Amino acid sequence: MNELILFIDGASKGNPGHAGIGIRIEGEGKLLTEHCEYIGQATNNVAEYRALIKGLELAAQFGANRVTVFSDSELVVRQMNGHYKVKSSALWSLYQTAQMQSKTFDKFQIKHVRREENKKADQLANRGIKEGKTDRG
Repeated sequence: MNELILFIDGASKGNPGHAGIGIRIEGEGKLLTEHCEYIGQATNNVAEYRALIKGLELAAQFGANRVTVFSDSELVVRQMNGHYKVKSSALWSLYQTAQMQSKTFDKFQIKHVRREENKKADQLANRGIKEGKTDRG
């Protein structure tokens, strides 16, 4: 798989609170996989970065060399593109990990989309929260 498109989202109920991530990966116009996961207690921004990192890991497993990521997190997109500085110490190591991962691809782009255009990833992130809370009581 040469070029993949990722739709990612992170969600937190309480901010910080129970958090989940959702990732949808497409290649050649077809759905390749969807992933949702409970990540424990986290802020929304931490969840957004964790979704990006997991999405890039999955893209690498598919053998992608070009990746385009769509996220409704303006903060993550602008930080990854160098338009915003990372001021939060809680986000710094996640940002560094995502930057290192992004450089393993021949081409990496991350673009902002409106929440309405990212509904499936949002549903997956919320499913991750729901499943994680159910497992933990």
